[in-house]
Amino acid sequence: MALRSPTVAGRRRFEALYVEHYAAIRDYATRRLANTPDEVPDVVAQVFTVAWRRLNAVPGGDEARLWLYGVARRAVADHERTRRRRSRLIRRLTSEARARPLSSGRPSPDRDGVIEAIERLPDGDREALRLVLWEGCSHAEAAGLLGCSVHAVALRLSKARSRLRADPLIAAQLRGLDSEAEPALDTRRR
Repeated sequence: MALRSPTVAGRRRFEALYVEHYAAIRDYATRRLANTPDEVPDVVAQVFTVAWRRLNAVPGGDEARLWLYGVARRAVADHERTRRRRSRLIRRLTSEARARPLSSGRPSPDRDGVIEAIERLPDGDREALRLVLWEGCSHAEAAGLLGCSVHAVALRLSKARSRLRADPLIAAQLRGLDSEAEPALDTRRR
């Protein structure tokens, strides 16, 4: 959904709302997301995005702060649900990866180390890698799911491969493998 063009009065009202209540909303989110402080900026941004989109619904005076707290409460709950879903997915994928037998008798990188390295990738690269490698999606299918172009998926996969190869844990494990093992990190669809 695109943000609407602001009127001068609307922009001033939003700016005043933001300046007056930013610290309170940030502190609210920080207290509730103490275990995941990196999500605080996302929650705060979500709260003020809702306020911008629904500026006419934001009450005036002290009621505005309470209204923003209500939006923040829902945003924190959304982030917590997302975190739990992500955690369940990671556990499931880890379990599936451990249960899947290797296709050859050659040594392979430690699966836990690979999974940890994948978890350190940026979100977009990590999700593209998972969709193509684990879920068996084509680049076009992954692009549709991620809401980006096929080229963007290919770029994300290339970046993911490079970052995995550059990861010290993975690089050390890969040094012991012969050149035939490299296709294990080759995510291009043939």
